Amino acid sequence: MLIDKHHRIHDYLRISLTDNCNLRCFYCMPNEDYHFMPHQQLMQPQEILKIAQTFVNLGVKKIRLTGGEPFVRKDAAEIIQLLGGLGVELAITTNGTRVELFLDQLEAAGIQSINISLDTLQREKFQLITGRDLFEKVKENIALLMQRGFKVKINVVVVKGLNDQEILDFVHLTKDQSITVRFIEFMPFDGNNWNADKLVTWQEMLQQIGQKHQLTAFATEASDTSKYYTVAGHQGKLAFITTMSAAFCSTCNRIRLTADGKIKNCLFSESESDLLGILRSGGDLEQLIQMSIWDKHAALGGQFSKDFEKIDTNNLHNRSMIAIGG
Repeated sequence: MLIDKHHRIHDYLRISLTDNCNLRCFYCMPNEDYHFMPHQQLMQPQEILKIAQTFVNLGVKKIRLTGGEPFVRKDAAEIIQLLGGLGVELAITTNGTRVELFLDQLEAAGIQSINISLDTLQREKFQLITGRDLFEKVKENIALLMQRGFKVKINVVVVKGLNDQEILDFVHLTKDQSITVRFIEFMPFDGNNWNADKLVTWQEMLQQIGQKHQLTAFATEASDTSKYYTVAGHQGKLAFITTMSAAFCSTCNRIRLTADGKIKNCLFSESESDLLGILRSGGDLEQLIQMSIWDKHAALGGQFSKDFEKIDTNNLHNRSMIAIGG
């Protein structure tokens, strides 16, 4: 069992397969000319399996694969197949542009839940945000996943002046289909030009939606990062990830593994531990994992306070979002 000094049990591992991506979302990737990690620097399939198995032996019950974009990795199907044999819940987060190529492998690995990152429902704005004209492909793949029986969640990073006027449009997606839309507060990372003026808080989103719809909150697991709501007359659900305005650090159960094999005990942690280096040198993986989790800060990686209006991004030390893996 993985427990930190604040008595939190950690049983959810997020593994980044690559820092590469076929989109260029500004809040995730610092610039168009971002230099991706060379292949030899990445964890290889059997190394991913070995590290993941070690985490499972230590009590991890759920693994989510992320990127970058996990499906741009050439051996993604092999990795999915390997991890599907671990006997734990397996999920994946993707931008949805290549998912149609992996449907059979996802089903064979027992993956039932897929998160799609999609920040706009307008083709032109999609191209503005991502730098690519792939909106229709993502839309088609969401429909395809629904038809194949996958549980689909759409992740929407809400940025003031960019897509906050589309919140009700996303709510409408849940009207006639069992889809979950998760609104995510804009968070600060290296190179994403975050400031408090761009933040749309959970409370502001609720107020906007509440003017048009009747919302009812419902309880979920204590470790869930999302606050869930049903919408009267809608088949789907809404959720809000409130990292900035109502942090949920006290019940966090998440561990992150970067594509180059570094363990981050918090999304915002400055420190990292090199699991891949230890594995390749024949060291003790379990001991390093346990030490990293034990040293986890009480909140927000110890880098900033819950008073988001006073955050100075110049004083933050972290990777860009694409290099962390979400």
